[in-house]
Amino acid sequence: MLCSALLCSPLRGMVPGRTLLLGALLALAAPGSGNSEVPTAVNITWTSINFKTLLKWLPEPTNYAYTVEIFGIHTNIRRKCIHTKETVCDVTDIILENVKDTYTAHIVSDMLSNIDDFDEKPYAASPKFTPYKQTLIGKPTIQSSMQNGSKLIVLVQDPFIPSTFPNESLKSIRDIFKDDLEYVLYYWKDKSSGKKNAKTKSNQFEIDVDKEENYCFFVQATVPSRTENRNSLESKVACTSISRNILHEYQIDLFVIIGAAVLVIIIIIIVVSVVIYKCKKEKAETVKEKTPLNDV
Repeated sequence: MLCSALLCSPLRGMVPGRTLLLGALLALAAPGSGNSEVPTAVNITWTSINFKTLLKWLPEPTNYAYTVEIFGIHTNIRRKCIHTKETVCDVTDIILENVKDTYTAHIVSDMLSNIDDFDEKPYAASPKFTPYKQTLIGKPTIQSSMQNGSKLIVLVQDPFIPSTFPNESLKSIRDIFKDDLEYVLYYWKDKSSGKKNAKTKSNQFEIDVDKEENYCFFVQATVPSRTENRNSLESKVACTSISRNILHEYQIDLFVIIGAAVLVIIIIIIVVSVVIYKCKKEKAETVKEKTPLNDV
């Protein structure tokens, strides 16, 4: 039944308004529309030294949080730092399970008001990271050193890693790299710039040196199989002191001898001067005594 012009005219005016309202509600209810406005992480980096490994990223979250999902070629996906407001996550425990695996991390952005939503959330992927090949090697420590005649003996302490044996003693990088780990000793004569080097797969060096010279040295760890980050940071410089002490004693003896010789010379000069003076005085008195007799 067709409506009259008077009845239908108000309805016609209401249709556009209802259409706009319905369109707005549908837009708000559309799935994923809220997630599309959640920022995703940028500048994702791996920071790793002696296998202590952190993931870092930007920006700091406001009304949302982050969750880290990490997985490897041979490692199932694991979640860390769930719903965190931080921009750093320690994933050391995961990568230490297989340091030769290659890992990728997804930094997932979660709206705080929609955390339990099971829809796919926006994320950003990290660069790939292989701990065995890429973690930086920290400074080794010169545990002890001595110069015994013409032999320089240096003992090196491996850098520790954030992992322990069942007896709670710390593991070191040698427990990871094993025979792939080498040390290089750089040494030179004290107050000289010409460096020499020696290598060893153990933790001890025994080098032939000049027994009358002091030496300074430092060590570096190296993993020759690597194509990047092959060398560690340099250890502190150490120097021998035995030869220096001997030379110092020789210098003291020399000064004593020279001083004594100078003193003896001065005494001789004084004695000779006194003797000469007395001789001249006695001669003068003798001449004076003889002069009146000659006049008579």
